[in-house]
Amino acid sequence: MRIAIIPARGGSKRIPKKNIKHFYGKPMIAYSIEAALKSGCFDQVIVSTDDQEIADIAQQYGADVPFIRPADIADDYATTMDVIKHALHWYQNQGEVIDHACCIYATAPFVQSKALACGLEALKKGTYDYAFSATSFPFPIQRALKLTPEGTVEMFMPEHMNTRSQDLEEAYHDAGQFYWGTADAFLTGLPIFSNRSFAVLLPRNEVQDIDTPEDWKNAEVLFSALQSKDIQ
Repeated sequence: MRIAIIPARGGSKRIPKKNIKHFYGKPMIAYSIEAALKSGCFDQVIVSTDDQEIADIAQQYGADVPFIRPADIADDYATTMDVIKHALHWYQNQGEVIDHACCIYATAPFVQSKALACGLEALKKGTYDYAFSATSFPFPIQRALKLTPEGTVEMFMPEHMNTRSQDLEEAYHDAGQFYWGTADAFLTGLPIFSNRSFAVLLPRNEVQDIDTPEDWKNAEVLFSALQSKDIQ
C-alpha cells in the first residue's frame, strides 16, 4: 500500500491558518491534495491535522482524515518525521502494510503530479531509501558571504575569490515540496539527505518556500506568472 501524508497543523503563527488560507482562489492545502490525487501514485491520500476546520476542508478536496493528530505532535517542536512515523504506526495498528509513503507539504502550491510520479519511479528501482524534490541555488555557494560582528564581510570560501563561475560546481537544495520514502526508512529514522536518496530536480521558478507574509506575496506573483504562461 502507498499513502500520501500531508501534515497540516492548525497553529501557524507567522501566517495564521496558513494551510487553509486562500491562495489564488482556493485553500492552500488543496493544491497538495489535488496533485497527489492526480498523480495516481497513492492508494490513499491523508491529511494529518489536529484542527477540525482543516480536516473538513481537506475532505472537501478529496483527502481522507482517518485520525486527528495528537496534541504532543502538533506543537512548535514536533518534527515532520514525528508526524510521518505517527501516521505509519497508526496504519500498522490497523493491520495495514505500507510499502511506500510520501510526505507532501500542505503549503506547496507548485507541487506537480509528474514530479511525484518521478519520485515513485526512482523508489521502485530499489536502489534508494528516499526521493525528494530539489532545485539548484541561483548563485554559486562558493561565493557566499558572511557578516562579521563589525558589519564587514568575509567569504566563506576565499579560495574561490577569482574562480570563474563556470568552473564552480553547481549546488542544490531541498525544494520543500515532498519526500518519498520506504516505510522502513521513515520508521527507522534513516537520514533523508544521503547517498541513498534520489533528487527529483525542479526548475527554480517552480519552487518557493512560504514561511512569511513576504514569501506568500512572492509565491502569488510567481504562481500568477506560471498560470499566464500556461494559458499562452
